[in-house]
Amino acid sequence: MEPIELPIDGVLDLHTFKPSELSDLLDDYITACLAKQIYDLRIIHGKGRGVIKKKVHMILRAHKAVVSYRDAPLEAGGWGATLVKLRRQDIP
Repeated sequence: MEPIELPIDGVLDLHTFKPSELSDLLDDYITACLAKQIYDLRIIHGKGRGVIKKKVHMILRAHKAVVSYRDAPLEAGGWGATLVKLRRQDIP
């Protein structure tokens, strides 16, 4: 399978990914956002039964660069999306 090129703009839509891909995907995306000095993210996981959302929150909870996360407000996806704040990196 070829790598998928994602825009690094702070919005990640997970609808086309498998749950087994989420851990590496989120880690790579967070790393790429930090490199571009993007510290506020919106991760779109959809509403469904909440399985993907739970997995996303589990990954975020353990990630050292994540300061906080919460459900998005209704206009940004409600409980079908998660807003994430990343730790600002000191730039030499």
